[in-house]
Amino acid sequence: MEQDIRITLPPKGKHIIETLRQAGFEAYAVGGCVRDSILGREPQDWDITTSAPPERVKALFPRTIDTGLQHGTVTVMLQGEGFEVTTYRIDGAYEDSRHPSQVTFTGELGEDLRRRDLTINAMAYNDEAGLVDLFGGMADLEAGVVRCVGDPRERFREDALRILRAIRFAAQLGYGIERETAAAMEELAPSLCRISAERIQVELVKLLVSPHPDFLRIAYDIGVTKVFLPELDKACETPQNHPHHCYSVGEHILKSLEHVEPDKVLRLTMLFHDVAKPVCKSQDENGIYHFYGHPNLGARIAREILRRLRFDNDTTDRVTALITWHDHRPQLKEAAVRRTIHRVGLRQYPDLFEVKQADTLAKNRYKRKEKLDYLEEYRRIYQEILDRNQCLTLKDLAVDVLKLDSYTEPAEKDWETGDIELAPILGLSDVIVDIVETGMTLLENDLEPKETIVPISARLIANKVGYKFKHQQITELCRRMETLPEKG
Repeated sequence: MEQDIRITLPPKGKHIIETLRQAGFEAYAVGGCVRDSILGREPQDWDITTSAPPERVKALFPRTIDTGLQHGTVTVMLQGEGFEVTTYRIDGAYEDSRHPSQVTFTGELGEDLRRRDLTINAMAYNDEAGLVDLFGGMADLEAGVVRCVGDPRERFREDALRILRAIRFAAQLGYGIERETAAAMEELAPSLCRISAERIQVELVKLLVSPHPDFLRIAYDIGVTKVFLPELDKACETPQNHPHHCYSVGEHILKSLEHVEPDKVLRLTMLFHDVAKPVCKSQDENGIYHFYGHPNLGARIAREILRRLRFDNDTTDRVTALITWHDHRPQLKEAAVRRTIHRVGLRQYPDLFEVKQADTLAKNRYKRKEKLDYLEEYRRIYQEILDRNQCLTLKDLAVDVLKLDSYTEPAEKDWETGDIELAPILGLSDVIVDIVETGMTLLENDLEPKETIVPISARLIANKVGYKFKHQQITELCRRMETLPEKG
């Protein structure tokens, strides 16, 4: 079916199509670029399908890359930009649930469109023919439906990843999934076990950063997550009988995804922030559920999952750090917040605030205002610390040597009796305070061994004031300055 719809082709893509047509071949923009153009979205890529065999495509353009000659794909390079040009083809049997065992080139556009996964991805366009829609893609766009081309079971047997892709497209577009397509997805969901972790990771991330990350619920309902993310299934089956909660662990996770920005790290953090709750669940004498220790254990479980799905180390480290601290509530005092920032790591801010807010908004309204007020004050203190450029790590220290020259060492006996004059120290641009407080924060929270931190703190001070403080002396300074970390 040809429809009177006009799409603005990019100049380079139009040049490729016209060059192929002038050489006697058919050529069309095809797939996602056509779909996105109809929807008024900016296509990320422009793919072209043609009746020209690969060797003719290569001969017509001065610079090409053999992207996948066995499958008929050549990348045409125009001024540094690549366009994949693929010959019309008919696919043979898919023996590995991804690649056809053989392909047969054909001169029929309809045969090429027939092999594609979804109707909304099986439309073609050029300026002469207009929109070519043989399988009802336009009608499905108008109806907001994700539907397979032809028999959905055949499409999913060809490549099981199409099951997850269908959910991803539904999440990106806010569409429903056609009944027969959904039934085939549920029936063949176990075949996803043959798909590589890397390919699943790509689709999972696209789903998570979509406008509807909660559509992951569809993956749970039809048995998809059971294959590659069984931890989510356990979460969905774990109730939370607690005054702060009104959802199961899994439903809370899905709700929290909606309250955070569509950023990969933030959405992955919300997906896994309570992943350990099914393991940590306990019940008190009043029947209330508790999940003690779930942040730390959750970070370890999340690390295992992220490694299993082949995520990079940087993403894994950032996500697990946010999970570790998502439930931590420092006292709303500048010193306490400063120590917390040091412990958590400045890199995790302000993302940690977004995680905490999403976590709060995905619970019931019990004490919600108090929680959000606390979070707002936490943000204010954090920002004030940044604005004042306060020291947060030993590396951040900026020691003013000139202001330390007049410092006089206290006598050894004065340390023992506690008779110390701190006025000269407190007047030295707070540098001693910064050194001592930072060192003691590391010590008190077991972030670094005493054998490492005490010499560093002592050496930083000694290098400027000419006196090597001992560990008990640093402790005494902290006590006098009221900077020792609060316990508990």
